[in-house]
Amino acid sequence: MRIAILGCGNMGMAFAKAFLHYNLVARPDLLLLGRHPDHCQRLTDTHPGLPVAELSPAVGDYDVVFVAVKPQDFGKVAPRLQPVLRPGQVVVSIMAGIPIARLQRELGHRQVLRAMPNTPALLGMGITGFSASPEVERSRLHQVENLLNATGRSIFLEDESLLDAVTAVSGSGPAYFYYIVQAMMRAGQELGFSESVAGLLVKQTMLGAYHLLNTSDKTPDELIAAVASKGGTTEAALREFRAGGLAETLTAGIKAAQHRATELAKE
Repeated sequence: MRIAILGCGNMGMAFAKAFLHYNLVARPDLLLLGRHPDHCQRLTDTHPGLPVAELSPAVGDYDVVFVAVKPQDFGKVAPRLQPVLRPGQVVVSIMAGIPIARLQRELGHRQVLRAMPNTPALLGMGITGFSASPEVERSRLHQVENLLNATGRSIFLEDESLLDAVTAVSGSGPAYFYYIVQAMMRAGQELGFSESVAGLLVKQTMLGAYHLLNTSDKTPDELIAAVASKGGTTEAALREFRAGGLAETLTAGIKAAQHRATELAKE
């Protein structure tokens, strides 16, 4: 398999490194695409040993083309990418908010997949939701799924509209956890801990809680109950969270993210 990547920022390179790590592509068959000569030179300097080129008809020699530019830049690169694509290729977009119909229209290309990863893909622990146009053959779909799984796990969604919900739940999701961690660390400092000690306590607690949740057959409610003894400290904290509508606020925030993802698709 030969793979070209347009948009070599953090997420694009996370996929590139994962493909190489799991031997899904040979180094000579992984092409980094720069948008202009200076960009190509920077890519060559920062990723020695990998082929680098500007958009040209040579892109047509690659089986899969990943488009990982910022969504707001797609309108600028699409006219340059469209002429160099060939019918047998699969285009995989990891741009948030741009629907398959627009990708097909502006690229003049039918075999398109749209994927929504999240930043833990940088560590090989991401989750990616993806959908495909009807023109993508099943064998190609499985090939791309294997590529996406190199950065963690993936889930195929027949209903493309659910990708906006994926964006809201898992795409933006890491920021929600960081926000909660930040609040817990600040609370720890207000209780007298230094920043470093508060950070250690909260991060290790989050890590341990994740592993319990991931390996236990108990539901989140059951795990909460196992910590929150009647009349105890945890129950006192949970009472405050409920009084402040924490769960409802989080739900409202996730729905707002989903609404914004839908808006972006129309811009």
